Amino acid sequence: MPVSPDQPLSPHSARDGKKASKKATPSPADCADAQQGGVGDAPGADHDLNGDEPAESPVNTGAAGHDANGPAEWIVADFGRALMLLSRIPWSARLDFQSGLIARSVWCWPLVGVFLAGIAVLPAQALLWLTGNAGLAAVFALLAMVGLTGALHEDGLADCGDGFGGGATRERKLEIMRDSRIGSYGVVALILAFAARFFVLEQAIEQGVFMMVMIVAAMFSRLAMPAMMAILPPARPDGLGRGAGRPGLVPLMVALLFAVIITMLVAGPVLMLGALLAMGLACGVVGLVAYWQIGGQSGDVLGCSQIVAEIFVAISLLSLLAKGLA
Repeated sequence: MPVSPDQPLSPHSARDGKKASKKATPSPADCADAQQGGVGDAPGADHDLNGDEPAESPVNTGAAGHDANGPAEWIVADFGRALMLLSRIPWSARLDFQSGLIARSVWCWPLVGVFLAGIAVLPAQALLWLTGNAGLAAVFALLAMVGLTGALHEDGLADCGDGFGGGATRERKLEIMRDSRIGSYGVVALILAFAARFFVLEQAIEQGVFMMVMIVAAMFSRLAMPAMMAILPPARPDGLGRGAGRPGLVPLMVALLFAVIITMLVAGPVLMLGALLAMGLACGVVGLVAYWQIGGQSGDVLGCSQIVAEIFVAISLLSLLAKGLA
């Protein structure tokens, strides 16, 4: 069922639709294409941000949605909406996910990144204290973040890898990105991404800047997603990239302000500028490739941009520290 701009979205219905839509037996031609670039049932496959599938069912409109009576209520509702969208953490079944409300909530996406990073560092720090092994602590930090998000963004990265690498036409690329199977390009993309993140976190732990790198990278990588939503048009007329809406200038500026201020407090102005430039570079690279391949952004592209921005930002922070510039 196509998603109209006014149709409510739920945090999980689109991903569930993606799973259900792929239970049919594929044709021999599809199987051949899938071997070169089919997409997979990644661990977070029932999340919606990377699903780009038509929403199947609305959720109830409660006091936390359109009916919020004051600024405090809609601020809390926006944070809960963002947290449910970007993680596995429950908030309220009464939250409204109608089109426009997701786009409005992007102002607090960097704050959700801080919240998730703060939780993810706890098991890593505990393991570091117990064993003194930086590599093991980095692995557990990654495991914690994947568990919190349900591999939401990793799923988007794998889908983009398979679709961009395995499809000959725009339509075929989008079809592959909706497939629930994983192909060789998706596997390679995930391996490279996890390897890069592991080595970056291990180095950050050894340099004593683990918490700072986790927080700043989590913030700016989640700022990259609404930036992509604002810059690129939706690639599909019926996907979440269109149904979620495009964020306005005010929510984007508030999100940027939060990321800048918090980074200034925990890292200083030089590292803040480095992180901002790295995020912009990541958005530029992913955005250009996505526009060239499928003509715009999708939920999978947003997830891919988060992973790429996280890696770019973390590398920029460690590079500036290594050069003695911060």
